[in-house]
Formats: sequence, C-alpha cells, structure tokens
Amino acid sequence: MRFILTLLILSFMSAVSYGALSIEGSYQGKNLYVQNPMDDDGFGYCATKVTVNGDIMPGGTNMGAFEIDFSMFNIAIGEPVFIVIEHNDGCKPKILNPEVLLPRSTFKVSSITIKNNGILVWKTTDERGKLPYIIEQYRWNKWVSIGEIQGKGNVGSNVYEFQAVPHSGENKIRVVQIDHSGAKRTSEDVRFISSIDAVAMSPKKVKNIINFSSNGKPVDTRYEIFDAYGSIVKKGVGSSVNCENLIKGIYYINYDNMNEKFIKG
Repeated sequence: MRFILTLLILSFMSAVSYGALSIEGSYQGKNLYVQNPMDDDGFGYCATKVTVNGDIMPGGTNMGAFEIDFSMFNIAIGEPVFIVIEHNDGCKPKILNPEVLLPRSTFKVSSITIKNNGILVWKTTDERGKLPYIIEQYRWNKWVSIGEIQGKGNVGSNVYEFQAVPHSGENKIRVVQIDHSGAKRTSEDVRFISSIDAVAMSPKKVKNIINFSSNGKPVDTRYEIFDAYGSIVKKGVGSSVNCENLIKGIYYINYDNMNEKFIKG
C-alpha cells in the first residue's frame, strides 16, 4: 500500500513538473529561433523536447538557444505547422520571431475580368497562407470596400468569383489583401460601363426621409451621409434613408456615383 501511494505521489509530481509552449501558423520559408534559459535547478536547459506537426525535432534542445529548421520536416511553403516545445516547470523558453509563421500577402493575379452585370472573376498563384481578399469599388473619389472572400492559400492556381453591385456610369473594381505588416497589396483595377440608369435623391431639404429613384421608380443604392464636420452618421444600401434622428443642419451624401449636399430641416 505504501509503495502504491509513493508511486501516485511521484506520478503527480511528474505531471506538474513539466509544461508546454505551443505555436501554430503557416510555413513562410523562414525558421523559428528559440531562446532557451537554464532550468530552475541550474543543471540543464529549460526546453526538453520539440515537436513539429507531431514529429520530434532531431538534435535536442540542450543549448542556450536553438533553431527550429522546418526543412528537416519536408514542409512546403504555405502548409500549416503546429509546434510544441515541452519544458521544465519554473522556466519558459521564448520564441524570438513568431511573426515568421503569420501568412504574408504574396499573391500574383494571372487574370482578372468583370462582366457588365458586375460578376468579378480573378485567378491567382503564389498564395502563401489563407488571407481574405477585400473587394474594393472606386466611387465618391475613393476606394470603398464592398465585400470579402477568404483566400485559399494555395501556391498553385486559385479561382475566385464575386458579385459586385454596379453603379451608373463607369465602374472600377479591384481586389486587395492586408497581412500582419499592415501593407496593402492590390491587383490592377478592371473597368466597365454599366447600363444602369443614374439615381436621383429627393428631397433636397429633408424632414424625415430621403428617397432614391431611377426613371421615377424606387431603386436601391449604396449611400453614406456625413455631417458638416466630416463624420459619417449613416451608411447602408436601400431605396430610402430614415433621417428623423438627424439634428437640423447641413449634411453631405454619397450615393450611386454622386456627391451632393442637403439640409435637414
């Protein structure tokens, strides 16, 4: 009985005397560097074992700093990786460059086309991680985000399709990605002339409701309303806008491909 109790205590001590540090991401062609302090008793180093996608890293961790070399695991660029660093309790290794596992925007557009009904199709290669594509439309003298599609992250060929909502006149569309660096990577823009009739708003002096129409019929349009200080107060898509909660004064409205001023009375 005493032997069993002793064995249980030793098992419990063994269970709580170790920890694990994990990190995951996608392989971007660069290795991880780990700072490995001495353990608490001063007789060895903190990290005891490293696994990459379940495979043990050869060479051991008995050194003050070590490199996790992904080339030893036959991992292709863009593939997901999951690293576990087992370590002694009371100390903790430090990964010095975790950002190298974050996906980077590296896509190359092999073709991008748009039809007159607003269907955008683009093909890419050389994606090194799953990053969303933001679809932007040029209107109101600026690029406006109109949707988002998750990237596939394949180095080979990828095909995407998105239904944009055209405005009257010339339309310009592009796709962009923003990775952890904050830099925006953009495609070239594609253009087409829409057959949609121009949209009109009424009234110019607004009491409660702004209406959008084309050829005398209500029509949905994307809009933004700004106050006199340039702060946006309303935005959306619709054939009308409820302005009852706006205080009296001068406002600016973007709709269809137009910029206008109106007065809230």
